[in-house]
Amino acid sequence: MAVKRTYPRTQNALLLIQVLGDILMAFAGLLLGYWVRFHGPLRKVGIEAADTQLSIYLPLLVIGTVFFVITFGYLKVYDARLLLRPHRAYTLFAKAAFFWFCLFLGLSLALKFEPAISRLFVATSCVTTLLCVSAWRSLFNFWLGRSAHRDRIMQRVVIVGWSPDADQLVHAINSDSRHAYEVLGYVNTGNDAPDVRHPCPHLGTFDELEDILTKQLVDIVIVADLKLAPEQLACTATLSERLYVQFKMVPSFFRIFVSSLHLQTISGVPVLGVEQLRITTLLNAAIKRTVDIVGALVGLTLSVPIMVALSLIIKRESPGPIIYRQVRTGRHGHTFTIYKLRSMRLDAEKTGAQWAVAADPRRLKIGAFMREWNLDELPQFWNVLIGDMSLVGPRPERPELIERFEREIPHYNPRHEVRPGVTGWAQVNGLRGNTSLVERINYDLYYIENWTIWFDFLIMVRTFVGNKNAY
Repeated sequence: MAVKRTYPRTQNALLLIQVLGDILMAFAGLLLGYWVRFHGPLRKVGIEAADTQLSIYLPLLVIGTVFFVITFGYLKVYDARLLLRPHRAYTLFAKAAFFWFCLFLGLSLALKFEPAISRLFVATSCVTTLLCVSAWRSLFNFWLGRSAHRDRIMQRVVIVGWSPDADQLVHAINSDSRHAYEVLGYVNTGNDAPDVRHPCPHLGTFDELEDILTKQLVDIVIVADLKLAPEQLACTATLSERLYVQFKMVPSFFRIFVSSLHLQTISGVPVLGVEQLRITTLLNAAIKRTVDIVGALVGLTLSVPIMVALSLIIKRESPGPIIYRQVRTGRHGHTFTIYKLRSMRLDAEKTGAQWAVAADPRRLKIGAFMREWNLDELPQFWNVLIGDMSLVGPRPERPELIERFEREIPHYNPRHEVRPGVTGWAQVNGLRGNTSLVERINYDLYYIENWTIWFDFLIMVRTFVGNKNAY
């Protein structure tokens, strides 16, 4: 019988240490907030509380600590997969901290303590708690990254068969020292092309799989060869189950939206497919649309004086229409009219649709400035308000260009699953104008698949601080 690896127990022990540390540091942070407010620098700020004894505040400190851990647990901050990938935990940590702050603040307002709880104490203790927990987490991650426990929770991986996806997977693991996986090598199934260069050692043939899994103390088997015979696939799955090894497959049939793959049953028959994307669920769509409407109203209000000034300059430099109208393709392939401040001469496209290039001679003098700072896009707040566009999303293209793109570029049309945006993930990474369309599409698909409202805010901020390839 195979020796069962001990990494799950080590993972659980480390997670328990994390939880206990969070509990202690959350309580310490709340206690520190109490001291700062009533016995430290803030004791004379605001209206002096009627009763500041610790016994009065102790129940709130305990409740705040309990809700802190519950919030972090609910938002999956305590995930074993994040132990060796703290950089991926930062976003979850920030989100959980924000929700806990709102919950703690709301709780202190809702509960009728006698005497009343100081609101300044609540705000101060939230700050001190986050500082204490952040410091503790940083020390924990520093210690774990240099301790023997790191090697104990590294999961040993064997690849069965080979494919381009397997090559990409192994390259990603080997190039990231923070990965929680160690690729031991691959098992030859006999279907590999003879000239394929493998970036990992050859462990043996498929017939030797049981010996390999046993002697190498493998944790995860990943089948990358979809040409594997059904009986071989079933044998691998059965063998993995018997030897306490996780069985996984590379979903080579699915080239996009892989994170949305789910197994469901139809009349009892298991079926694997892409489920609803996070960005298209009812709640998330409502949140994104609300942000769009509020942002469009604020944007239009603030940009009116700028658009008036730019309009006068455009009119003086090049008589003719100030607003440039153009048909673009939006969500689900429907066309709409996009609005921009005209940044080029009236005859800029007399020879047909074409992209702007660096030092484009068709640009107006003011047009170069507007494009560099995205000011020509200001009228698109109206497109956002009426629902044709979103503040953030893939940039819309012209229908006559799309007819060619959808035939020549793999996975082009799935970007139309969402509303196009005034700005987007590809654009803030410099992929605009005459740049690689394939790479741009990859960025658009990454955005759609990994959308969060926080991701949108990040892109909005980066829009104002970066103007690479803006011409």
